[in-house]
Amino acid sequence: MADRAAGLLTPEAIRLDARAAGRDDAVRVCGRVLVDIGAVEPGYVDAMLERERSISTYLGEGVAIPHGTNDGRDLIHRDALAFVRFPEGTDWNGDPVTVCIAIAARGDGHMEILAELAQVLMDPVKARDLRESDEPGRILALLAPPDEEEQTTDPLQNGQGHIV
Repeated sequence: MADRAAGLLTPEAIRLDARAAGRDDAVRVCGRVLVDIGAVEPGYVDAMLERERSISTYLGEGVAIPHGTNDGRDLIHRDALAFVRFPEGTDWNGDPVTVCIAIAARGDGHMEILAELAQVLMDPVKARDLRESDEPGRILALLAPPDEEEQTTDPLQNGQGHIV
């Protein structure tokens, strides 16, 4: 994840052994984590449920990114992420979900965060590792920005080259 989102997830906001009876219950579990870490007021959970009922936050590959509606922004104390894994999976309106990354963002930063998360989750190896990892440190590493040596060495990709 790029720098914007990387600093929003803390070890306290990672739950690796959650259970949920379905989509709404999973959203409540995710929202409760955001409440527990002091990022949002309890009413934000209702805004998350409202968002989910209007448009699904399911991304595919067993991952959903629940977040609140614009009306719920006043209930956010600070931008934050919560990572919740459901090892047994939960039904998300017919799709199995094992990982939820909940977002609380006061401004328009949630769009940037969503884009960053989508990039990480489009990598099938990282997505699998997120679904299977048992250590918060590994989750944080998977969602952190790549080290410089991991970044591309193609000069056209990193802006050092030019096209003639």
